[in-house]
Amino acid sequence: MRERALGLALAVALLAAASACATPVGVVSEDPKALYRSLAQNALSAGRPTPFTEQLLRRHGLEARFKKAPEALLDELHRTHLAQESDRLFALAELCFLHAKREGKRDYYLASAVYAYAFLESPEMKGAVAPAADPRFRVAADLYNVGMTFALTVTPPAPIENGSKPEPNEVVLGERNLPLPFGRVELRSPPEQFLWGGYRMSRFIPLIEYKVRGLRNRYRQPGFGVPLAAELTPVMAGPQVEAARRRIPPRIKVPVTAVVRFENVGDGLANGQLRADVALYAADETTTVEVNGATMPLETEPTATLAYTLEGAPVWDTELTGFLRGDRPVFGGGLVMTHPYQAGRIPVVLIHGTASSPARWAELLNEVQNDPALRQRVQLWLFTYNTSNPILLSAALLREQLRSAVRDLDPEGRDPALRRMVLIGHSQGGLLARLMVIESGTRFWDNVSTEPLSQITMPPETRDLLQRTMFFEPVPFVTRVVYIATPHGGSFRATGFVRRLVRRVVTVPSTLGKSVAEIIEQNPGRLAREIDDELPTSVDNMRPGHRFLRALSACAPAPGVTAHSIIAARGTGTRLDGSDGVVTYRSAHLEGVASEKVVRWGHSVQSHPETILEVRRILREHLAVP
Repeated sequence: MRERALGLALAVALLAAASACATPVGVVSEDPKALYRSLAQNALSAGRPTPFTEQLLRRHGLEARFKKAPEALLDELHRTHLAQESDRLFALAELCFLHAKREGKRDYYLASAVYAYAFLESPEMKGAVAPAADPRFRVAADLYNVGMTFALTVTPPAPIENGSKPEPNEVVLGERNLPLPFGRVELRSPPEQFLWGGYRMSRFIPLIEYKVRGLRNRYRQPGFGVPLAAELTPVMAGPQVEAARRRIPPRIKVPVTAVVRFENVGDGLANGQLRADVALYAADETTTVEVNGATMPLETEPTATLAYTLEGAPVWDTELTGFLRGDRPVFGGGLVMTHPYQAGRIPVVLIHGTASSPARWAELLNEVQNDPALRQRVQLWLFTYNTSNPILLSAALLREQLRSAVRDLDPEGRDPALRRMVLIGHSQGGLLARLMVIESGTRFWDNVSTEPLSQITMPPETRDLLQRTMFFEPVPFVTRVVYIATPHGGSFRATGFVRRLVRRVVTVPSTLGKSVAEIIEQNPGRLAREIDDELPTSVDNMRPGHRFLRALSACAPAPGVTAHSIIAARGTGTRLDGSDGVVTYRSAHLEGVASEKVVRWGHSVQSHPETILEVRRILREHLAVP
């Protein structure tokens, strides 16, 4: 009896122990990272519904039906949602998106966007104290953005020639009827939505499909709407529009956001007939939109737009051709605008260096255009030129283009922002910027001849050319300059073999060479021997000790102009012993500047984070921004 009782007690103890190890309901230890990942999953990021949608499916026993017959289930959920329960609207948005992604059906992408829009306008969201605190709010906005992008995207035909680059997908925003699984959407598109700064925005590229390369930061404003890159087509006339049009490259793209607003979306879901209007917003003009009585930021992709513009752009090819061919035609006369002229915004002109191009400013463009304190108050212009030409010739072209732009864009002088211009030059570009703010007198001409220009025999057009290239006065509307890795005292690379090689491979403009030959022939012995031998290139001009640099160093800057230096120097030695591989610290150092920043880097320092931070600081100082 005693043994029997012991056996029974042992069995009870074992059963209790087993029950303690695996109760029907309980908890298990979980890695917080994995737990948070499961709680934050959604149809966009994980290819699975959010826990909110999974709960709805499980609550109604619909998991298996969604896997086996998704369209039948979605139709049933649509017909029973009419009370506009927010949880059902959200689930429909997610499930339609998942089905559209699996089957590639555009009408279900559109349905996902419609349901997401309805969810954001639902009474529950409208009555919420803080709707943005609901995780579904952000997911619904993203479902609208992505679903609408795919619903409006038209895939271009395949390229005809083998090996040719395929055309990108395009979002079509014109008026049309779009099918839904339960009806249709009548899309209305007012023509005035596409006008911007004398241009018509056209050919909209969806940026959701692209990964950015070559830029340190991808700036993206999360929000509401379809982020796009828009091409520009000129449509309006007038002096100012024409002046800006000449300076905006044909390949330029601008970031915009398309918002499709549904009219009485609840009624439309009930009867299957929806109406919607397209609203288009340029990123540099509008940054917010009202949804359900709340102000939301517009979704924008400025960095992706910039990178898309530069992908395969011809500007990269100009770096070599612009150095080898001094007579290469330059778009817009050299001055390029990244956006149509905007009154009240201070021009910041970026001037590249030798064997370079405006594309090398991409990193700085990306940072300045996305600085909240700067983007609404400055407009970025670019100057490009044939970089082997004599520096004085390129500087004369820059001066003419700046004067022409101000005269054409503001002939009545009503925009004071145009008269607070900032020039930023890298390497040789810094020398061009310096020539805009000095009084040269006769110093440069004295290097050419000991006799006054008026006493030299030459045709009138040649005399005019020499007058423009040999005599400089401060450009009155340039009030600040920034020199980046600028060889004020010359470059030690512009000597010996490099200089001789450059002389053999580059060509100067034929008209300039002809004019100089005529002067030499008509004025024997009256010009400097250097001119008699051969016309100097920019590399000759930058040789340490060259007469051009000596004359430039003797020219005083104009009163009221503020100058800054950003100097590159490799290694960890003292400043006076450093160089960037092309320019020494001693050459780049300039007395009397308002600030000097040394960056431990090579010559191509214009893209370095420290350089960009210093440029942003200087521009904020110029704008009196704390």
